[in-house]
Amino acid sequence: MLHTRNEGFVRILTLDRPEALNAFSGALFDALTEGLLAAADDASVRVAILTGNGRAFSAGLDLSEVGDETVRPVHGSAGLFEALIDFPKPLMLAINGLGVGFGATICGLADIAFMAESARLRCPFTSLGLTGEAGSTTTFPSLLGHQAASWMLYSSAWMDAEACKSAGIVLDVFPDDRLADEVMQRAQTIAAQPLSALLHSKALLMEPRRERIRAAINAENAVYAELMGGPDNREAISAFLEKRLPNFG
Repeated sequence: MLHTRNEGFVRILTLDRPEALNAFSGALFDALTEGLLAAADDASVRVAILTGNGRAFSAGLDLSEVGDETVRPVHGSAGLFEALIDFPKPLMLAINGLGVGFGATICGLADIAFMAESARLRCPFTSLGLTGEAGSTTTFPSLLGHQAASWMLYSSAWMDAEACKSAGIVLDVFPDDRLADEVMQRAQTIAAQPLSALLHSKALLMEPRRERIRAAINAENAVYAELMGGPDNREAISAFLEKRLPNFG
């Protein structure tokens, strides 16, 4: 479910549910949260890389578990968001394939993101009658600028790798077969620096952002709860199941 390994001072965390496009089940939320907490506490780790196994980075929330009361994660999405916000070391994303929902909004909670040429990102929230999550309503305007963030969060449209680079959601794009090596090279450059300098630099960069992101997540959750199960959300789900265009009229 989550594979971890080290290369020198770099911890690689790989989402490993390829059959489900690395969608976040309750168990995967917990596994990644624990993986981040372990990397944060390990003095031999200076940089972490998050990537995915298979053709997807992450398809976002595992919809098969929505409404299943038997699924009771220890940390869940809230715990993972906190672990990302509080992660004290540089966190890099190697977006190897499609990223949907949280598979896209996680870019706002990482320090640096890179994409494979064939990868695409999509925030499908409005098409589901919902709004952005994971603090994206504040992280995306800061990262992309107001107009690009508005397009990504309003349109529910796919953005290819070059569009994501132009918008500023990722730093660079590499050929698919070079992504892992290129990201590792950059991670090793950062990991060659002293841990104390990295920790203090990350703390200074995050200090003005942490509470703003937490406040955005709380506000998003309140609106999400209001809209989930509402008429537009129900119509979106029905249209998806019936393989037709939704009618939001």
